[in-house]
Amino acid sequence: MSTAHAFAPPSPARLRARARRTGPLRRRVDNVRQALRGLPQADAVRRALRIIRPRGVACLAVAVACLAFSGLWHWDELSALAVGLAGALAAASCCAIGRAGYAVMLDLARLRVTAGQSALGSLTVSNPTGRPLRPSNMYLPVGRATAAFRVPRLAASALHEEAFQLPTSRRAVIQLGPVNSWRGDPFGLMRREITWTEPVELFVHPQTINLDGSSAGFLRDLEGRPSNDLSSSDVAFHALRDYVPGDDLRHIHWKTSAKLGRFMVRQFEETRRSHLVVVLSCDPADYLGADAFELAVSAAASLGLQAIREEKDLNVWAEGRELINRSGPTMLDDFSRLEFAVPGSRLVSLARLAAAATPDASTAVLVTGGLAEAATLHAAVAAFPIDTLVMVVRACPGCDVARAKIAAAPVLSLGALDQLPRGMRSMEVA
Repeated sequence: MSTAHAFAPPSPARLRARARRTGPLRRRVDNVRQALRGLPQADAVRRALRIIRPRGVACLAVAVACLAFSGLWHWDELSALAVGLAGALAAASCCAIGRAGYAVMLDLARLRVTAGQSALGSLTVSNPTGRPLRPSNMYLPVGRATAAFRVPRLAASALHEEAFQLPTSRRAVIQLGPVNSWRGDPFGLMRREITWTEPVELFVHPQTINLDGSSAGFLRDLEGRPSNDLSSSDVAFHALRDYVPGDDLRHIHWKTSAKLGRFMVRQFEETRRSHLVVVLSCDPADYLGADAFELAVSAAASLGLQAIREEKDLNVWAEGRELINRSGPTMLDDFSRLEFAVPGSRLVSLARLAAAATPDASTAVLVTGGLAEAATLHAAVAAFPIDTLVMVVRACPGCDVARAKIAAAPVLSLGALDQLPRGMRSMEVA
């Protein structure tokens, strides 16, 4: 009867000694691997091995096994099978090698379209060589799908053009390309992929609506909004006060000074330049579905575009980050990248980030869905300073436009995008 021995883990001292012995050897091996990676021959070997498909690897393994067992058992049948498989691999390699002299150009009529519009493009394949080129297939990846184009036999200096149309039903960023072609055998043993173009991004912008002429409530603040802070130089006149050394002599009120016998200067209220902050929730718990989220994105994008047209300061927050808003197209590009249900998409956390980053904002619009709870909206509104005008826009597809209040902030419920101008007119404040 054998005696079982308990396994004793090595002591820490033994582990440290083993690490000292194997450490230099491991570093040498890593250095050798790094040196081999930098060799152009290694890159060539990797490219050559990449040509062999899994079916070709299996064929090569079977050929080697047949050759080995034929020598061991002296079976001529296995030798013949090995020779046949080797011949198939050689023929496949002949089909994969070679260079095609195509010149390929991928052209899109527009790199930015609005959801619902069609994107037009063309694929032009020409033969700049002085010899005819045999027919081939060109493959154009479109997002997760792939479109195939048949290129006929091209004579010298001939070209072939294929026009295509991409339907864009929803907001997205679609990557087109790179255009590639394959050279290989009909059995799929070897295949060499040739890349002809660089990938191109097609931006499908959200649908927006023009708010011009809607008298969009407190977004219309052309001269700035007076605050309770007093200033010695501004637009909104507040009162007169006694002159203090250092005051600007241009602000002395001479008539009042002559009557009172002492210098009196004008005092002003500081005004704020209209500064809009848009906060968009990407939390799926706030929305009835993807359509509600798309309506919220369209509403937020429309508000941002209106602020850019009126040359107001603008900050847009979504997905836990601030969107790029240097211009209307670049802002819509970032809106196209927004995704449903991403980390950092909670409305309250976004509102706190936006409030901390823009403490001087005059207006904040929180855009969320119809399932957002009242406690969540209350906390998001409370994240902004008390002198910031805050409103909430709730996306509820199919509902009638309605107005309510949460924590003294107006709440606008939208059932469709075309209700936004009328809803913003209803939010006008005196």
